[in-house]
Amino acid sequence: MAEELTPETPEAELDLAADDAADEEPIKQRKNGLYQGVSDELAENMKSGWADTELHGLEPIAQAEHTAARRAALSARFPGERLVIPAGNLKTRSNDTEYSFRASTEYAYLTGDQTQDGVLVLEPTKDGHRATIYLLPRSNRENGEFWLDGQGELWVGRRHSLTEAEQLLGLPAKDVRELAAALKEATGPVRVVRGHDAAIEAALTDKVTAERDEELRVYLSEARLVKDEFEIAELRKACDATARGFEDVVKVLDKAEATSERYIEGTFFLRARVEGNDIGYGSICAAGPHATTLHWVRNDGPVRSGELLLLDAGVETNELYTADVTRTLPINGRYTELQRKIYDAVYEAQEAGIAAVKPGAAYRDFHDAAQRVLAEKLVEWGLIEGPVERVLELGLQRRWTLHGTGHMLGMDVHDCAAARTEAYVDTTLEPGMCLTVEPGLYFQADDLTVPEEYRGIGVRIEDDILVTEDGNRNLSDSLPRQADEVEAWMAGLKG
Repeated sequence: MAEELTPETPEAELDLAADDAADEEPIKQRKNGLYQGVSDELAENMKSGWADTELHGLEPIAQAEHTAARRAALSARFPGERLVIPAGNLKTRSNDTEYSFRASTEYAYLTGDQTQDGVLVLEPTKDGHRATIYLLPRSNRENGEFWLDGQGELWVGRRHSLTEAEQLLGLPAKDVRELAAALKEATGPVRVVRGHDAAIEAALTDKVTAERDEELRVYLSEARLVKDEFEIAELRKACDATARGFEDVVKVLDKAEATSERYIEGTFFLRARVEGNDIGYGSICAAGPHATTLHWVRNDGPVRSGELLLLDAGVETNELYTADVTRTLPINGRYTELQRKIYDAVYEAQEAGIAAVKPGAAYRDFHDAAQRVLAEKLVEWGLIEGPVERVLELGLQRRWTLHGTGHMLGMDVHDCAAARTEAYVDTTLEPGMCLTVEPGLYFQADDLTVPEEYRGIGVRIEDDILVTEDGNRNLSDSLPRQADEVEAWMAGLKG
């Protein structure tokens, strides 16, 4: 077996000194806190009188079977090497406040755990690897950490004990505070996923190379190209919640008109937090000419009747899989003649792109199909000189189409980004791959090459498409796309 949980050869083990944890830094007090010290009597009082809250008989998390299979595949790819995959640490937002923590994708993919400072280590054995997860244990009650430290239990909440973590994750768990020192003494080849934990990287600085570490990162990115059944279910869940978030927005467009794009952003965020972990990326709530800015995330502009709202947003599930959906909606519920003409062109392009998503097709086919339709429309409207083949060869349509027509989707909104080009954009599609199809047309407000009435109009339509054995499935198809259907849907929601 690739994942052996019993002790193996001593040379493959990390030698963790039991007394390392005793060398703890003193708990820091706030410079201007109202309490500058703790009496001996209070310190002693806080040590006792607490109920035992250890949880027993916990069931493994839903994806434990899948994470085990992913670790087994990783073990087979790098035999005889120690592999270190950190979750990452808290990042300071300002002074002593931190951003909400989001575990590294590689770590969460391999463990199902999402806690800060965690590290997965695969130690080589004669039969494969032994996986161990290193975590922060429960807050220490003897030294007062649980109530004095800023990350103590009474400040930020209880975390699982190591025993509880073992039951949930199906992995042996050890104290992560001992890991850096042990890694410094480790021998043999080591690889680490960089960019998440500076202390772990420092402990390995003389044992790793950038090239070898990049091979590990690339492998873990490519491993996510084809989704398993758990991941597909999560993506569908993300799309369904996202659809409800779009419905929420349509219902309050009048309030957004009275305030700003921020009302739209806040409305969708509420759905993301109620039904998932968070938004999967910064929501683009682009009204009017802001719709021509591809990543408009300031969301502080006016929302006006008669203009379009380009809403690009996705709910991230509690297991960290995100949807990525865009609809371009008439704020007053009805497209103008010109808005509909542009919208219908983008819809036609998206239809062509979706039709090109099927097993055995080149990854680039859906992009080429959509771009051809848009180029044809631009020539037909007299905005660019044909023939269409010349336009596509020179990329002249890109002045108004701007971006690629899609990307892989999963735990990251732009998933598998570190994959080799030949494994991503130059590959052929396989069942289980999930990608977005999102053509758009964007006429900038200051673009003097188009008639004035076009200027400031931006349209994008985006759906999340799963490659199946016999074609594809639109995971976000609960949201209407065709113009008449969009108008009827909005009218129904507004009552």
